[in-house]
Amino acid sequence: MKKLLGCSLLLLGFQYLTAQKAFTRKDTLQGGLRPERTCFDVLRYDLNIKIDPKAKTIIGYNDITFKPVENATAIQIDLFENMKVDSIIFNKRKLSYEREFNAVFINFPTPLLKDMPEQSIRFYYSGKPIVARRAPWDGGFVFSQDSNGKDWIGVAVQGTGASLWYPVKDSQSDEPDRGASIKVAVPNGLMNVSNGRFLGSEDLKNGYTRWDWEVKNPINTYDITVNIADYVHLHDNYKGLDLDYYVLRENESKAKAHFEEVKPMMDCFQSKFGEYPFKNDGYKLVETSYLGMEHQSAVAYGNKYFKGYLGMDLSGTGIGLTFDYITIHESGHEWFGNSITTKDIADMWVHEGFTQYTEIVYVECTLGYEKAMQYANGLRMNVQNDRPIIGDYGVNSEGSGDMYPKGALLLNTLRHVVNDDAKWWKMILDYSNTFRHKIIDNETVIAFFNKESGMNLTPIFNQYLFKTTIPKLELKTNQGKLEARWTNVEADFEMPVDIVLESKTIRIYPKSNWSSTDLKVKEINQVNILANKFYILTR
Repeated sequence: MKKLLGCSLLLLGFQYLTAQKAFTRKDTLQGGLRPERTCFDVLRYDLNIKIDPKAKTIIGYNDITFKPVENATAIQIDLFENMKVDSIIFNKRKLSYEREFNAVFINFPTPLLKDMPEQSIRFYYSGKPIVARRAPWDGGFVFSQDSNGKDWIGVAVQGTGASLWYPVKDSQSDEPDRGASIKVAVPNGLMNVSNGRFLGSEDLKNGYTRWDWEVKNPINTYDITVNIADYVHLHDNYKGLDLDYYVLRENESKAKAHFEEVKPMMDCFQSKFGEYPFKNDGYKLVETSYLGMEHQSAVAYGNKYFKGYLGMDLSGTGIGLTFDYITIHESGHEWFGNSITTKDIADMWVHEGFTQYTEIVYVECTLGYEKAMQYANGLRMNVQNDRPIIGDYGVNSEGSGDMYPKGALLLNTLRHVVNDDAKWWKMILDYSNTFRHKIIDNETVIAFFNKESGMNLTPIFNQYLFKTTIPKLELKTNQGKLEARWTNVEADFEMPVDIVLESKTIRIYPKSNWSSTDLKVKEINQVNILANKFYILTR
């Protein structure tokens, strides 16, 4: 979760994020796949740092274990240019390096060879990380305090880049195959909560305690996180899944009742999308001072225990006030975004569109199909159609914020194009399981749904993802028969749609040119288009 729409309170944040920009060498270094990035595969990160809340500084190192996959003399590791590279050690020797913007090109004394066994560097660094102005809409650290005056610190860097605060191969195209460890020392009296399982803590006898966490699964670099506060730990186990909640001490009793919603959510999501993808790392909600973020196995929760989105309904239907938006949405990312990840953020609709669709699914699980369709159609008011959902590749550029509501509405449309719920839910489940813990792209998604549906859905995907116009269905009568066509579309666009005529639901197959049906119609107003099932225009 980075951008959300639906109320005027958020529009300034949205406009800030979606402002057009001219791409630069810096963007290419961050978003591109240069040989210095593709020549190695990251196997593991072992992060060991100290965070000073008063000075707002980080000091420590990251052990980066990797396997050369092509011959190379240098690799690219990323660290924001305001952060200091203290030294880089390989086989007990300091390595030379050059910096260009946020890219650190590390030179090796002898070439790395494709058939070499795994290698490891220790990257020492320090500095003051960028502080977010309004996380999570911009990237950076959040230094705040709870009501008792104790430090409360978090970080959110999706889109901005994980290299904002630690040295990393900052590309979604490569996740550490063997996971990561995150060891964070914080002042005594505070706790750090990171991803995965808690391994223990150690008093360092210098006013700091180090908190150690271990992730077993591959993990997005932007998902690796720290959460520092005077936390209370609540634990539950539901049907064999560990549920852990880390909340401010003052909110302990409130959280116990509020987070009961997690159990029906898990029942719903596991029935539709498969087993929770990170069971061996556990599931956590961690209270944050910013709204939320899908940090894998340590979901950031900052919705202040409201139903809806800070007490508001993004669908405008009232249905959005029946559940906690941040709990449901950010947890949905565990399947879509964290388990299934895109290699370029230009395809981030695969994260956000599918995850907003999980909200519709949750409503259907808890309130039924009709309420789910009401909620889905309520999301239409959030679509701006300002620019395509797909961004620019290779330059760290997301597409329009429409990736959330329009992406979800695309999926809801596809469900009704398929027109067979048993087949649809099997496709969704198979999609989640087929690409579990994998890195994919938009073409892979389209190919999967084409194959599994047995239909050519490519024109539909392309229309909603690459165009800013919504298909408009036009009807007319010609010699007593109904004719139909799509406008606002490409010439090859085809999509079936359902109408009601004389109390019967009938499927028609319009194209971009007028095509006749066998349906006898005297007046067009006899025809009712079931537009609530399809994201289309009818007037």
